[in-house]
Amino acid sequence: MPKLVVIEGLDGAGKRTLADKLMIELRVRNTSVTRLAFPRYGEDVHADLVRDAMYLRLGDLVKSVYGMAVLFALDRRAAAERIRADLADNDVVLLDRYIASNAAYGAARLREDAGGEFVRWVYALEVERFALPVPDAHVLLRVPVDVAAERSGGREAAERARDSWETDIGLQTRCAAVYDQFARDGWLAPWHVVDGAAGVDCAKLTDVLLDSDGAD
Repeated sequence: MPKLVVIEGLDGAGKRTLADKLMIELRVRNTSVTRLAFPRYGEDVHADLVRDAMYLRLGDLVKSVYGMAVLFALDRRAAAERIRADLADNDVVLLDRYIASNAAYGAARLREDAGGEFVRWVYALEVERFALPVPDAHVLLRVPVDVAAERSGGREAAERARDSWETDIGLQTRCAAVYDQFARDGWLAPWHVVDGAAGVDCAKLTDVLLDSDGAD
């Protein structure tokens, strides 16, 4: 059966790098794999509106936790058929951020935890109403908030300016706590927690993702 695997973590955690390494490891094992990253900047109008809002180019829209969450969710809804098609054609589909990202960041912005109303609202919107494909597994790339901020700052110098959420250390700290709760509770799908600061053993992680249905 094909597997939908989601990599989650803070801004600057190294999700893209981990996805690159997992793609290589899976292909070495003759496992067909493809990937997709959210938000899909430059591909979907909702994602582009998200980017404009987060760089404070859409007035006070960014202040609306629910408004921003709807835009994130609509980007995924527009990609749902592509995800289903990718699952039909591959053994593994890797996603860089997905439903849990929306839930974690929104809850953190509202200073709620994983059991709060916002997380339930995201589930009702994305899983029940939009009927998005549900993940088979999550990978939580856990790094200290200061390490993630340093990496994000380095990326700013090399690629682009950080957005208003990436520079909010308090938000990142609260988001990390919600992610930890998701992993503990197995929210939406099993979670596998890896230490992004120490370095990830991609061969071992691939074994877990291909062979295990339980959380670590």
